[in-house]
Amino acid sequence: MITSPSGASAAASSALSPLVRISGEVRAALDDGRGLVALESTIITHGMPWPENLDMARAVEDAVRAQSAVPATIAVIDGHLQVGLDDAALESLARGGTSAIKVSRRDLAVAAVRKATGGTTVAATMIAAAAAGIAVFATGGIGGVHRGAETTFDISADLEELGNTPVAVVCAGAKSILDIPKTLEYLETRGVPVLGYRTDVFPAFFSRESGSGVDARFDSAAEIAAVIAAQRAYGLKGGILIGNPAPEEDALPANKIDSTIAAALEDADRAGIAGKDITPFLLGRIKDLSGGASLKANIALVLNNARLAGAIATELAALRRSA
Repeated sequence: MITSPSGASAAASSALSPLVRISGEVRAALDDGRGLVALESTIITHGMPWPENLDMARAVEDAVRAQSAVPATIAVIDGHLQVGLDDAALESLARGGTSAIKVSRRDLAVAAVRKATGGTTVAATMIAAAAAGIAVFATGGIGGVHRGAETTFDISADLEELGNTPVAVVCAGAKSILDIPKTLEYLETRGVPVLGYRTDVFPAFFSRESGSGVDARFDSAAEIAAVIAAQRAYGLKGGILIGNPAPEEDALPANKIDSTIAAALEDADRAGIAGKDITPFLLGRIKDLSGGASLKANIALVLNNARLAGAIATELAALRRSA
């Protein structure tokens, strides 16, 4: 069952409300004040092959539920931002794979007019989450400043969204194909707090450490929920980034992944791959060059982030009930 936003959620999403649809499960959780976790869908459409993408999507939702929170997988379905997918819709999206478009902020209006179906990036998922009144979002890794951006100006819209949209994003850092120091500088400029969960060092997606520090370390979901609540109490408009390192047993050594990334970048340069095609190309090449180890790490870190996001969302809901 699909419903339109109402109450406080509608107030937050007045500009988007005609184009936002919220599932019955998500609506009930909002009405009951339960913890909710937004989940993106480009990892389903463009990040993994069938049927691993469907298995992963179901496992991620289960990981959120295991923390007593409600998952809200977000996608564009027939031109509408759909917040919460039932299993049939999840399977349809996964089967379609890259036949779906990749939807970021700039693509939403065009997708609406064309009644397109697509996987939402971090930026588009944040927009939908904020419109629906969902404060916590789990993803694998954020986009960021690409290597060589001083000449290409290739900077992900995810960073601007983090500066503008009040959603806390749990991730395993920025994808290690990016320029992580520049990415963190950009976030500092936009006033986005970068927190580390049980780490003092910002993670680098496949590997646990990037060499760059975080703004503050917290060792519990309850503390992070309190930071989110405090930011909202100040009325600050931007998001919060929470770096959660990949599980130690699945993470890849930094020196090994760095050499793999360098080889993938050379392949991309030779093939003339650039723009929005560069990230899926590089991730695919890294998977091939690593013998599948990167895919295993990717799945593990996404599940790890979903568990943490679920715990944070549950703690945040408890804080709101006690306020």
